[in-house]
Amino acid sequence: MADDDPLPGRDRLRELLDAVLDEDNRTLTDMAGDAYASPWYFARQVSRGTGEPPVALHRRVLLERAAWQLREGTSVTEAAFAAGYESVEGFARAFARAYGRSPGTPDDAPRTRDAHWLPAPNGVHFHPPTSLWVADRPAQGSPDEVTALLVHHDVEDTRALVEVAKALPDEEYRRARLPGLSVLPWDGPEESVAAVLGALVWAKEVWLASIEGAGSPSRGADDPPSLLARHDAVAPRWLAAVREMARRGSWGDRLVDALCEPPETFVLGSVVAHVLTFSAHRRLLVRHLLRDAGLTIGTGDPIDWLTRRSHDPSFSTTGRDR
Repeated sequence: MADDDPLPGRDRLRELLDAVLDEDNRTLTDMAGDAYASPWYFARQVSRGTGEPPVALHRRVLLERAAWQLREGTSVTEAAFAAGYESVEGFARAFARAYGRSPGTPDDAPRTRDAHWLPAPNGVHFHPPTSLWVADRPAQGSPDEVTALLVHHDVEDTRALVEVAKALPDEEYRRARLPGLSVLPWDGPEESVAAVLGALVWAKEVWLASIEGAGSPSRGADDPPSLLARHDAVAPRWLAAVREMARRGSWGDRLVDALCEPPETFVLGSVVAHVLTFSAHRRLLVRHLLRDAGLTIGTGDPIDWLTRRSHDPSFSTTGRDR
């Protein structure tokens, strides 16, 4: 977007885009009414801020959603009426102009996050299942290497901590050692080794699902073998997602999550920072709890981790911690 982008934060983004993209707002008058503005003023503000007239923006994003729905098995008729078209024929013509193929033609393109995106001047795109993605310009000078180091250390250290926790009897593993502790209010109590380790794995599962456009995952079992299996499933995907952010320079991309109430805007870089911050906190908590349970474990210092990793690629991140 332009340097004078009027959409720098959640409120301005929602004020404009909520009105433009509300499915019930089919006309400019409808959109402007939702924003409590005259049609002329509303169209001027949206066009100036996004580089795209509001009606065109509305139609494009709904076409992107229709393309995704078709790939997921929705019929052409259902996709057409969900996108606001009065006839399947009109939808087919618009779809063919946009994508260069009829909506009934199978799409063999790779199933990437942006496979259904159309060219746009503003980075605003449909993100499944019911959200928006707001792509920023590639960040200049992002500390990608340090971020990758911290992310890699986090996933390896988490796995090593679960391995150490296997030495605990189940009653000690689940014993409430920090009564009343809640790291984040929406994650529930984290009073035991089991609860904190479970939250470490769960956080990556939830945020990765949001980034990938999947539904909210179910929370799996938290015994050490199950946690290891869950961690080994999510860790490579999380690492790949962060590498992709670095490759694309998309740290400033914004994900507007319509499943939240009210809708929330998340910047990708801040999501990674959030995961790293609370993961580091929880890994230190687990070390405290494991020591309280009588196990010997060290600090988990990334300096020590990197030194050992550079000399022995097969080393365990706990190293002398055990």
